[in-house]
Amino acid sequence: MSRTDLNAEIREFLSTRRARITPDQAGLPAYGGNRRVKGLRREEVAMLAGVSVDYYVRMERGSLAGASESVLNAVADALRLDEAERTHLFALARESGSRGTRGRRPPAATVRPAVQQLLDAMTDAAAWVRNGRHDIVAMNQLARALYSPALADPRRPANTTRFVYLHPEQARDFFVDYDRIAADAAAMLHLEAGRNPHDKALIALVGELSTRSETFRRRWASHDVKFHRSGQKRLRHPVVGQLDLDFESMELSSAPGLQLNVYTAAAGTPTADALKLLASWAASQKDLLTEAVASAG
Repeated sequence: MSRTDLNAEIREFLSTRRARITPDQAGLPAYGGNRRVKGLRREEVAMLAGVSVDYYVRMERGSLAGASESVLNAVADALRLDEAERTHLFALARESGSRGTRGRRPPAATVRPAVQQLLDAMTDAAAWVRNGRHDIVAMNQLARALYSPALADPRRPANTTRFVYLHPEQARDFFVDYDRIAADAAAMLHLEAGRNPHDKALIALVGELSTRSETFRRRWASHDVKFHRSGQKRLRHPVVGQLDLDFESMELSSAPGLQLNVYTAAAGTPTADALKLLASWAASQKDLLTEAVASAG
């Protein structure tokens, strides 16, 4: 991310957060009925944050260098930023004050054998490891069966956000809540771009998606950011039908930049039964492949 791009990101992020808050929501009187700006004015944000108007205007123009933690927190409070948005603001401030193009060390392209063993030991849960770009780094057998529609594209590493945006027909069939999934995927990538703005592979991915998907361009322009930690996901699998899954996502402390995703279902539910059926189907497919290879040999 160049300095110009960084300044533009800061400007658009702060202005879009400001535009979504009304004076009434901020507890301010709305004088007059013909406001020319959507949401709060810059001077109103400055007042709420306890900084001068000139100082906040410089911040919104892209200059976060030198802003103290207390000032950033005050601006975040004034703009009612959630945890992900606050994290993004602080990441942009760090980058604004940095010199050069130092970034985090790129995450590993593979996992250690012990991590793969951990994945394979989870026979009743679909589990895989991804990086911040949403490249799939490693999976267990049930995860490969579960996400088989997303793995159909031979391009590797498989990337779930590329599947969502560049194969929308298949993705809409697979993800029951496609619109939410698409919005979340773009928001998670945007958060990663703030944390690691010099990741060339991430820059290339965003460029590819922006060039080939109008929907992604629109989502990216919203400057929304989001964590992906836990929740529910509904999938429509071609073999076992609809699955209502719970997921947990956690960072691998032994492999910075990689996250472990685990999908499960409560015991006794139709989805739990469907996962067992899917695991059996995946095992049978593996056996058939093994037999075919043996016969060919």
